[in-house]
Amino acid sequence: MATGRTHRPATRSRGIPEATVARLPLYLRALTALSERSVPTVSSEELATAAGVNSAKLRKDFSYLGSYGTRGVGYDVEYLVYQISRELGLTQDWPVVIVGIGNLGAALANYGGFASRGFRVAALIDADPEMAGKPVAGMPVQHTDELEKIITDNGVSIGVIATPAGAAQQVCERLVAAGVTSILNFAPTVLSVPDGVDVRKVDLSIELQILAFHEQRKAGEGAAAEAAPAAGRGSAADALDTNAADVDVDAPEAGSAASRKGPDGDVPAVMPA
Repeated sequence: MATGRTHRPATRSRGIPEATVARLPLYLRALTALSERSVPTVSSEELATAAGVNSAKLRKDFSYLGSYGTRGVGYDVEYLVYQISRELGLTQDWPVVIVGIGNLGAALANYGGFASRGFRVAALIDADPEMAGKPVAGMPVQHTDELEKIITDNGVSIGVIATPAGAAQQVCERLVAAGVTSILNFAPTVLSVPDGVDVRKVDLSIELQILAFHEQRKAGEGAAAEAAPAAGRGSAADALDTNAADVDVDAPEAGSAASRKGPDGDVPAVMPA
């Protein structure tokens, strides 16, 4: 089977927009789930809902692949799985190295989804001499002194960085110098890379902060919704007081409804929200 160093995905040469490329894995995940349930065909509406996009955008994305479905039938699930997998380069063998075998790196090494999606973990690398030789996910950890040789021997073009932030840039530079052209960065820092090198950043803390923002907003909206009826009840009570006070119009006292009327007479100066 071909390796990642000699075969590159065809998406860029075929002019598929980056936004479409970013959605292809979403479609593939939804289609794979349908395939596992032995669903033969799927409509654009059903697939769009499963992938979390609108159906018009899905049909436009698939048009770049040359797939238009069949009216009244929909899309062939197995063919789309193959088509998207091929477009993403997942029908090839992509050797990957993971650098930084702490808790996160070890978790990535143990992730079983790589192999089924065309990625083969070729090596686990760490700077700690005490980690060298220790088995993680059935593989011995190798020291960073061997990084360049490992990349050359295995034809690696994709590197995963799971090191602390302070070490990430140096690791990145060594990966690039050794021939790695795509990097998945889990370190909480922004990497500087030369042209021709692709970097995808995964920052779990940023994702959690975004979720916290949405939770705070939902809590604020809930509090506002609860406050609105209370405000309405207060205004109704004021209106009742006003009507009762208006009975004695000949002798309005300070603080009575007459002294609280607005410029239009019967309309209270403070209207209910």
